[in-house]
Amino acid sequence: MISDSEIKKNVEAELQWDPNIQATDIGITVKSGVVAMNGYVPNYVQKFQAEADVKRIAGVVGVANDIEVRLLNVDQKTDPEIARDAVSALKMQLPTMHADFKVVVRNGWVTLEGATEWQYLKERTESIVRHITGINGVANNINVKPKLSAVEIKRKIEAAFKRSAEIDANSITVEAHNDEVVLKGTVHTWFERKEAERVAWLAPGVRKVDDKISIQP
Repeated sequence: MISDSEIKKNVEAELQWDPNIQATDIGITVKSGVVAMNGYVPNYVQKFQAEADVKRIAGVVGVANDIEVRLLNVDQKTDPEIARDAVSALKMQLPTMHADFKVVVRNGWVTLEGATEWQYLKERTESIVRHITGINGVANNINVKPKLSAVEIKRKIEAAFKRSAEIDANSITVEAHNDEVVLKGTVHTWFERKEAERVAWLAPGVRKVDDKISIQP
């Protein structure tokens, strides 16, 4: 088993290794494999990326991201300016689908609304908005509407697991109930657990993924 002190050391090294993160003002504490992050960064993308980096570290079983976004003066924008930039970005990168989504901005926080059949498109929309200058965070409330049967969803997810080099398909079981998926089994890292969840979300029509996969480093 990996000790908390070793996890802390590896997390700090990973954050310092990432050239896209200003890790100087990020503090890390670890207890029973749960990593607590505090401090501040100059934009929301760095906060998001820092959390993604931490989840890749072996031994990490949970993350509490309390990093504060402290915008530089040059990056500060009004809510209407952020909304206009977000809408323009969606129009440019999703020219045929942007009309399915709505952007609401309050106090620098962007909320996405609307509906789609694909979880990847929901994630893509958030990824586009995440890089808008001046935001403090993103709430993705886009709804994923089901179209496939539970049997088809289960089959597609299991096939995707078998294709993946990052997932041991034999260690994970898939249950599908209407548009909800339950994942069970055991993996070795937080990254593998999140990768299995990500792949499950890619199945068209999946509205909920209940990730019950346990981590045994």
